Amino acid sequence: QVQLVESGGGSVQAGGSLTLSCAASGVTYSPYYMGWFRQAPGMERERVASVWTGSGSTNYDDSVKGRFTISRDNAKNTLYLQMNSLKPEDTAIYYCAADLNLGRLNLGRGLYWGQGTQVTVSS
Repeated sequence: QVQLVESGGGSVQAGGSLTLSCAASGVTYSPYYMGWFRQAPGMERERVASVWTGSGSTNYDDSVKGRFTISRDNAKNTLYLQMNSLKPEDTAIYYCAADLNLGRLNLGRGLYWGQGTQVTVSS
């Protein structure tokens, strides 16, 4: 059974940094796509960034380019999201997800999801 467990959320002031982690277990196929998504209150869930665990190729939403970095430690089966220069509009619950199909993942319909971790950025 695939399990994704996020950690690292918290409260920071604008301009601050946080690093989120997502520990994956039970994944029997490799490589695959992993991504970070976020959902603010009253908003649709949106993709933040994704990575192909094979080559490490990454892709970012325009709103976080240059501020967030997605990375993957395959030896530890852990996905990271380094978030710098945080803004109040980054406040949301952040989820990690995994799937073999990038299109399905990017549409927010990935096969596997974590429980989410709250990130709150105050002005």
